[in-house]
Amino acid sequence: MTDTTNTVAEADLSGLRIPKALRHDAGQILALTTPFCAEYLDEEYGQLCRSLVGMLARKRPSPLTRRDLRVWAAAVIYTVGANNFLFDRASEPFLSGDDLAALTGVTKSTMANKARAIRQALDLGPLEPRLCRRALLEQHPYAWHVEIDGLLVDARALPPELQDEARRRGLIPDLAVLPGC
Repeated sequence: MTDTTNTVAEADLSGLRIPKALRHDAGQILALTTPFCAEYLDEEYGQLCRSLVGMLARKRPSPLTRRDLRVWAAAVIYTVGANNFLFDRASEPFLSGDDLAALTGVTKSTMANKARAIRQALDLGPLEPRLCRRALLEQHPYAWHVEIDGLLVDARALPPELQDEARRRGLIPDLAVLPGC
């Protein structure tokens, strides 16, 4: 890789709390996902991929130690895309699984299998709030529910000080820190 790519990859690691042993590999994955998202998807997808790479790098033991970083990069994009309906023609942006495979040079079955491994390793459910685009997150059926005195409540209906506390504790999303805010 060129020095420019390494500089971009190093900059992408800021704030991710990636262990030193995995910084190089995580940087290489981000050096693939960031320009891909910029060219074919958008900045928000790039930020979500960045977040997912950080989660994978912090996982103990990290699955990223099982090489072929190009496959990991494709699987990260696939995982975030599947979570956000990227493969649905009605969504914007849209990219088919076959197109993603062709653009990344990784077979669709390999991406899907590695994406399944990512979801299992991180215990990610469908519509994982941490990997949702802002527009989807705003409408997410469960991301805003908190339990108060045994009752399930939509946090958006709570007083601002309780919303702030729920946000601080990580119980609800903080839309102010998402890309595009």
